[in-house]
Amino acid sequence: MLPPAPAATVAYHSPNACNICHTDKDAAWADRQVREWRPRDYQAPLLHRASLIDAARKRDWSRREEMVHYITSPERDEIFAASLIRLVPPTSEPKTCQALLKAASDPSPLVRAAAVESLAMIPSQQSLQAIVGATTDELRLVRIRAAAALSAYPDLKVGGEYGESIKKADAEHVTSLLARPDQWSSHYNLGNYYLNRGKLKEAISCYDRALRIEPRAVMVLVNGSIAYSRLGDLDRSEESLRKALRIAPENGAALFNMGLLKAELNDSRQAEMYLKAALKSDPRMAQAAYNLCVLLASDRPREGVVFCREAAGLRPDDPKYACALAFSLQQTGETAEAITALKAILEKYPDHQDARALLRHISATTQGP
Repeated sequence: MLPPAPAATVAYHSPNACNICHTDKDAAWADRQVREWRPRDYQAPLLHRASLIDAARKRDWSRREEMVHYITSPERDEIFAASLIRLVPPTSEPKTCQALLKAASDPSPLVRAAAVESLAMIPSQQSLQAIVGATTDELRLVRIRAAAALSAYPDLKVGGEYGESIKKADAEHVTSLLARPDQWSSHYNLGNYYLNRGKLKEAISCYDRALRIEPRAVMVLVNGSIAYSRLGDLDRSEESLRKALRIAPENGAALFNMGLLKAELNDSRQAEMYLKAALKSDPRMAQAAYNLCVLLASDRPREGVVFCREAAGLRPDDPKYACALAFSLQQTGETAEAITALKAILEKYPDHQDARALLRHISATTQGP
């Protein structure tokens, strides 16, 4: 248990033990009292950790490096470290990869479980090795999260040294998902498992069961639309999204997926409308800005550049967005800035093939015969 931290109440409005009893006083009074009693500022480490969580929740990635460093710091608190792993978007940026790989062998099972799940979103041989190794963990929590992570590798050949442990962990994972069959979220999570595995009809069946329990579960409808889309049933996909939007007209995920669906149907006007609505609903949705950039590239490239800048600014850690910005800049004749952006990508990600190829193309074009 942590000692009372009224300073956290002042900064983040969290409750503190002092004011539970002293209801006639405020947190500022309690903060003064504990600072008089204890000359050592014992609240400082907690406030530092809380500030990282607060920044991550607000998607303020100006402190990303500090967040990543904290995950493997000797002074790390396991609850805060696991929370940061879940909050910070995983990318192929070397420091992030190394931090997650190290966290996958952390003494805390909570940290190990969070790490292997995040590593699934950074496809690499090292990530796969860490996840597969986690299926032999002594604690079920870690084995289950490893099995969940492996659902992102539907074509993985199960065999060899880890074949049996993978099968056992996968069975434990599926069993855990249905531990509470009366809850809609259990069937939703099982549906997501099947969706990741490419078992689309099974996923839809699970989503239908979830909706029978809770017809207003918006994310069930959104993910159901994804399953229908992958099956090629775009009418059912759109119907599912329309139901979601009737329930929650400003839901960012539903608006975003409707925008993608309209783009797939070659309805660029509607696609633009829904993607802009998604970005308005969630101004930090980099994927919406990125897709608007792609959508507008052909007939309104300068407007597309604006959205590319927005996407790259929201996710400076993801080279995909920076590369898209460089391509858009090259299309609008802003070659010098495009070259600068590409060189910045390659400085941070030397093996980024798309950035290297585009830089080579621009250089050859500008130099002439």
